[in-house]
Amino acid sequence: MPQRLVRLRFVCLALFLFPIGPLSWRLFPQDAVAAGPPNIVFVLCDDHRYDCLGVAGHPFIETPHIDAIASAGAMFTNAYVTTSLCSPSRASILTGQYAHNHRVVDNYHPVDSSLVFFPQQLQKAGYQTAFIGKWHMGGDIDDPQRGFDHWVAFKGQGTYWPDGHGTTREVPQTTYDGFNVNGKRVAQKGYITDELTDYAIDWLEQRQSEQPFFLYVSHKGVHADFVPADRHRGRYDDEALPIRIPTPEQMASGKLPMWVRNQRNSRHGVDFGYNMADFSPTIYYRRYCESILAVDDSVGRLDQYLQQSDLADNTVFVYMGDNGFQFGDHGLIDKRVAYEASAKVPLLMKAPGRIPPGQTYTDLIGNIDIAPTLLEAAGAESPPTIDGISLWKSICGTSTDDVTRKHLLYEYYWERNYPHTPTLHAVIGGRWKYIRCHGLWDRDEFYDLQNDPEEMNNLIDDPSHQTRIKAMNQTLWSLLKESEGNEIPLLEDRGPNFPWRHPDHSPQAEFPDEYFRESEKG
Repeated sequence: MPQRLVRLRFVCLALFLFPIGPLSWRLFPQDAVAAGPPNIVFVLCDDHRYDCLGVAGHPFIETPHIDAIASAGAMFTNAYVTTSLCSPSRASILTGQYAHNHRVVDNYHPVDSSLVFFPQQLQKAGYQTAFIGKWHMGGDIDDPQRGFDHWVAFKGQGTYWPDGHGTTREVPQTTYDGFNVNGKRVAQKGYITDELTDYAIDWLEQRQSEQPFFLYVSHKGVHADFVPADRHRGRYDDEALPIRIPTPEQMASGKLPMWVRNQRNSRHGVDFGYNMADFSPTIYYRRYCESILAVDDSVGRLDQYLQQSDLADNTVFVYMGDNGFQFGDHGLIDKRVAYEASAKVPLLMKAPGRIPPGQTYTDLIGNIDIAPTLLEAAGAESPPTIDGISLWKSICGTSTDDVTRKHLLYEYYWERNYPHTPTLHAVIGGRWKYIRCHGLWDRDEFYDLQNDPEEMNNLIDDPSHQTRIKAMNQTLWSLLKESEGNEIPLLEDRGPNFPWRHPDHSPQAEFPDEYFRESEKG
């Protein structure tokens, strides 16, 4: 007798003898397996920092639909990206590779045509696939890409509204060309977060119902210049903000590197943000929080469709940020740096019958782990080029091998466009963080995240930590060697440059006192 039929007869007998409710039914993970390969919905939010969620303890932001994923599944409290920048992070999610391998190290160069995107593996496993939203690899490229049967995208950054209303500045790569829908140009009609959700639900309604599906919804929101939906604008005008901007003196006393203190007066610093003389981090932060509300609405609409269509119980639903964002942390705005506000992201995942509900997943996970994890969930093969590891069994609580990640490599490569952030490598994972800057006459960094969560007390020269720092430096080089990251990607110059400083704002930082001596020995 076929195994599935034996299982079905057993379940029917159990139901007859021991009636159970719908919640108890989910205690039997084999039922989810019997339903066949799960559908997968992956929602990516732009620049969503880890602490801007209701479930993360934010004092006022309202994200009930994203929060509900944590209640029904798992919230990951140690999720990081390996490069805190839109295109490199998105390439790492799609390929499972570090930036030094996929070589998308800025927002202007495309992914190499030889690289494998994990949706290609899902297609081989019988999945129907769709991409809806922000592609943002290769500047103005929005052509249909491999691995996706259905395609809706826009060039560069696109625009929140087709008429551009609500914005205070035009960011680089803003476009008003509408959408590329399977190779045809279609005009944008409304607010982009809502419209992308409409496209996603339209595809779900028209897909081939006999196939499992993978839906990738990649939002423009909440990228700067932050423009909330009209219905949300002004919602948080009167809220007290949970951001703290250190003074230049505090940054100096904490022994932060010169490049960090100098970046304060730059396009990505609070003194000259986006090269605006009247830049206000508080105004931007409020609009940022208001812009997240439409993304939460989108998650709610998608989840409601899955529930009403009887698809939710066999769907893995993932929500993630592509990188964080600084709002005055370390005197900086934007991302790129290895600090928590920049590199740590929200990640939530639910899968009824597979992932235990209400789980707080505290182990380390990186964006390079998304591809192998979802491929294993789908029963699809991972290509050998992947640098990440699958944590699917660990997340589901079914692993017998105790597969966990101890360390994650962080890397960022200097861009001529934004010369104020140097090439950085860091070791992330656990209580301690080690950051090594490359090519600068400056300090490295070492932080105790347990006692210094804001990373404002650089312990790199503390005698009591030298053994640990040396060990983490060795770990850094081991991570680079294991992933063949010993060469720095060098790509041709593209895009505009922003080297400007304001003449009346914070002055250039001085060399550290310990760099001054009269001989090599002191």
